[in-house]
Amino acid sequence: MDPGMNQLLKWGIENSDATTVDPSASTDPTAERSSGRPLNSEALQALLGGPSNADLMKSSMAAIQSGEVPLDQKLVAFDNFEQLIENIDNANNMESLGLWTPLVELLGDEQAEIRRMAAWCIGTAVQNNERAQEKLVVFNAIPILVKLALGDSNEGVRKKATYALSSEIRNYQVGANIAIKALPESLKPKGHFDAGEMEAVDEVIQDIRDHAKHTLV
Repeated sequence: MDPGMNQLLKWGIENSDATTVDPSASTDPTAERSSGRPLNSEALQALLGGPSNADLMKSSMAAIQSGEVPLDQKLVAFDNFEQLIENIDNANNMESLGLWTPLVELLGDEQAEIRRMAAWCIGTAVQNNERAQEKLVVFNAIPILVKLALGDSNEGVRKKATYALSSEIRNYQVGANIAIKALPESLKPKGHFDAGEMEAVDEVIQDIRDHAKHTLV
């Protein structure tokens, strides 16, 4: 049985038992169970016949990539996508859904707002998430983000690319090493760089911000 549907069945049994003993007990499927764990949202959506988070993520990306969807609607789809991947499970499902490739490709879109949102979503997905941080290495996205952070003509793109880099290199040495290698010599930290030292990370990120600000004025 599907794990989500199995949880639904368990919730139904527990809820039935609770209301038998106490007629005033809540029958709200979103309420916490006696174990303190809420009913899985995917299972609830399946019960109600709504799309799953995976379906919503795929449809959002399809809209973003479509040549028939106007820019303003693409940005709405991107905003929905970003909110979905704030959930670490959804962010980790991006790989199995085949969403990393198109997301990284959108960093090179001709529309600045699309590049900005792509960088924003990447930053959200990799924040405190080593599994997602690894994907930026696999898809060679870190040098692209460095290039955007330092040289994109749009300030919003630079800020979100810097945010993505900040999320990528914190507590993830492999990503940090790649980012530092992609930096110009003037921005490379002296000596060994420890991705677990937050002050060192903050200093590198601030140097990137300052360099872009002074270079593009």
